[in-house]
Amino acid sequence: MHRSVQRTSLAALAALLGVLALGPPAGAAGVAPRLGDVPFPNDVFTVADPHTPTGRRVHFVQAAMPANAKGLHIDPHAWNWSDGFSPGSTLVVRVPGLDNAAAFKRSRLVPITDMARAFDRDQAVVVIDARTGARQPIWAEVDAQAARDASRNLLIRPARNFLEGHRYIVALRHLVDRRGRPIAPPRLAQPDPHQAALRATLSRFGIATKALYRTWDFTVASRQSLSGRALAIRNDAFRQLGDTNLADGVPTGRSPSYAIGQVTDFAPCDPDGCKAGQDPDLLRQVTGTFDVPCYLDKPGCVPGGVFALDANGLPRRTPGNVMQARFVCNIPRAATAGGTVHPLLPALYGHGLFGDIGEAQDSRNVHQLGDENGVLVCATDWSGMADEDINSAAPALLDLSKFPAIADRLQQGFLNFMYLARLLHRDDGLAADPAFRINGLPVIDTSSVAYYGNSQGGILGGALTALSPDIVRSVLYVPGMNYSTLLPRSIDFDDPTTTADFAGVLEAGYPSDRGRPLLLDLVQMLWDRGEPAGYAQHMTSDPLPDTPRHNVLIEMAFGDHQVANVTAEAEARTIGARLREPALDPGRSPDVTPFYGIPAAKGGADDANAMVVWDIGPLRTQAGVSKGTPAPPTANLAPGKGQDPHDYVIENSPAVRRQIAAFMRPGGGLLEVCGGQPCRTPDWAGP
Repeated sequence: MHRSVQRTSLAALAALLGVLALGPPAGAAGVAPRLGDVPFPNDVFTVADPHTPTGRRVHFVQAAMPANAKGLHIDPHAWNWSDGFSPGSTLVVRVPGLDNAAAFKRSRLVPITDMARAFDRDQAVVVIDARTGARQPIWAEVDAQAARDASRNLLIRPARNFLEGHRYIVALRHLVDRRGRPIAPPRLAQPDPHQAALRATLSRFGIATKALYRTWDFTVASRQSLSGRALAIRNDAFRQLGDTNLADGVPTGRSPSYAIGQVTDFAPCDPDGCKAGQDPDLLRQVTGTFDVPCYLDKPGCVPGGVFALDANGLPRRTPGNVMQARFVCNIPRAATAGGTVHPLLPALYGHGLFGDIGEAQDSRNVHQLGDENGVLVCATDWSGMADEDINSAAPALLDLSKFPAIADRLQQGFLNFMYLARLLHRDDGLAADPAFRINGLPVIDTSSVAYYGNSQGGILGGALTALSPDIVRSVLYVPGMNYSTLLPRSIDFDDPTTTADFAGVLEAGYPSDRGRPLLLDLVQMLWDRGEPAGYAQHMTSDPLPDTPRHNVLIEMAFGDHQVANVTAEAEARTIGARLREPALDPGRSPDVTPFYGIPAAKGGADDANAMVVWDIGPLRTQAGVSKGTPAPPTANLAPGKGQDPHDYVIENSPAVRRQIAAFMRPGGGLLEVCGGQPCRTPDWAGP
């Protein structure tokens, strides 16, 4: 307890010294306001710092941070290492009068259903790159999660993530209330030179400032700030294996240490069904552990640990600290098809929300993907958001000062997956072990290793892909990015029937619904280091330093109840994925231009990065059974009607499993499995 108080006091003192040395951030009175009193993100909460790539540094003062139900203000220490805000930031601003659907419509703000209007000459909300004047593709909404208009913020979201290290200017203009009356801008206490400079920049780029309600600017964190920690632990860990050139695709050095736990062989199922010791898809299942350097401050990287940082803000490992990570590998019957042994494509599997390797062990669709397509699937736990992390997640939502433990352990989880990939990519790794040999012959083709993740595994797999030196082809099934956008639109976030009622826990910790979008934005700044929002710019064609290029296929389930489609679309735009067409039947989407800003795929191997939309069909009664799902809600609300297509597609469509496997293979491309029609599950034939 004493240590925690002391650290907070030192952080506050350091923040004060920073203000004295560097000068106050821009503001009407020369003092930074409380978070929530002005639009966010906002450079008013930064100070000049010539030592960062952006030239800025986030400067939150604890007394100005939101407080929880116990009156504890969030400790800003973890945030103040950043040199800017999240590339996936939601712009949160309170506009009295523009807090209802009627005022939103009358003000003609760009809606989620017509994102092209972001580029209208007279658009009421404009976000531009301060250096180039280029408009950012965005959409806006009033917060449907708030209980009343007085608590309702205007939310402006990026349709494609903001560029790292860039500064953006936001302009709100021509705003009217529900009756069409102009909304008066907030008064400044005194003339503000910074505001005048912003107006001048807007005018220079052709953005009229007449009837301007408000303008502000913010700086996006640099690549170094976002991915520097994960790269540092990756490079150090692989250096210990003897590999110092991670971009060349050659797994030099040695394999990580591992231990086989249990080897289970299965007989084929009887004609009348499977009995004990039999399996229709698996020939063998192998479990074990492998050793990974641990960079958290708790022995063995148990939940709750955080990075110990050096003077540069990079993780410093306690000598000898090692994590024993679990793995499971499924050897399918395809390994001995035709009576001969076939080396299989190895692929890592990422499990769903707060799950574990049991998903790969037990899920029939995972087994089917492997056996139907000759893939050896291996999995480890997503440390940071695995089953064992739930007990750390709840306290972090009650007091966001504890959230750094989630973000830090997620980065350790990335390293665990990369070490398991290396075990599959070397001849002296798992391929050399008797457990992975049949009749003395190896069942692992070590020439490549791929990745396939489902749900949370699809989400976190995007960041893993950007970081991985061995995985160069990934399939992200029902993924998305920017958890701050995703969570309010997910049934998983607000389910009182489960132990993971995250919305309920967050509400208990921070009861104000007006402040909740800001809290999600703050969390996003740290979560960026542990989810694809912080890596998407480098996931495919612009790789991170000392990292190869990657190819990514996004498989989206239309109307997904758990991972909002709009977050998958934002990811597709950011990584440069192309859309497989026709994506949907006419009239299925409420959007004026469905999948706006995502170019059409060409077909086949030309589509190095692509997105495919799968549809279970609209609400209907079929053979006396309720089927289908409506289009996603256009407000920031979770779906509440029909079937959830989230797992339904992968569980019921061999075609999507075939498409996934084809893309993962070296040189693979977008396999056409839908006959030139929209991709539908077998029980939906189309309108």
